[in-house]
Amino acid sequence: MTSFTGRVAVVTGGTKGIGQAVAARFEAAGATVVTLARTEPARAVGRFIAADLADRGAVQAAFEAIADEFGRVDVLVNNAGGARPGQALDYPEAAARAAFDLNVLGVLYAAQCMYPLTPEHGGASIVNIGSVAGTRPSPGTAVYGAAKAALASLTKSLALEWAPRVRVNCVVPGPVLTESLTAYYGGPEAAALVGQGLPMGRMAQPADVAGACLYLASDDAGQVSGAELLVHGGGEAPRFNRGSGAPGPDPTTAGK
Repeated sequence: MTSFTGRVAVVTGGTKGIGQAVAARFEAAGATVVTLARTEPARAVGRFIAADLADRGAVQAAFEAIADEFGRVDVLVNNAGGARPGQALDYPEAAARAAFDLNVLGVLYAAQCMYPLTPEHGGASIVNIGSVAGTRPSPGTAVYGAAKAALASLTKSLALEWAPRVRVNCVVPGPVLTESLTAYYGGPEAAALVGQGLPMGRMAQPADVAGACLYLASDDAGQVSGAELLVHGGGEAPRFNRGSGAPGPDPTTAGK
């Protein structure tokens, strides 16, 4: 696998769950890691900069700080995301706008700010974190699914517009066994039982998603751009798609 020594990797939402695992994986591979999130954790991986990823001005300020300190960005992992669950019929306007601001526009802002800091000769990479909620009907989380579908489209368009300077890809996780998802299912035993319904016999761990991100950002994936890499254990069990869409969080929204 490619060494990331000498490269700067920025991870949004990199303070917990999937994002923390991604930041740690890049740091272990030799990268200088910068994590962006709204709230500083007790212990951050790499250099932490506070930023609301849905705020264009805050994102710009964060990348200006990165430019001043490091002078470049080689990898951007857009992990920050999520949305409140709820039925589409009465989903609040403010919540819908917030979902697209974070999951779509926030990704665009970060990518726009990253681009001028990438090497002109190429080699830079953006990895967006999508969701299987954006690939199939998502009752109960329709707005979140729509936002992730938009993210997939944005990924492909940026891959065409910014080649060959920046490769742009998307990792598409299914349920990931984070602390929040474990709590949603009622504890480790219940979550493990749900995971047994997946073809691979378990849910993904945050490290599984982190490994996919590392690959897509590496030189080994030098000819991979505009791709969606599914990390969902072979497909969802039928129970994830069944039902009338009773209110409740989509398992794929948790832990980011």
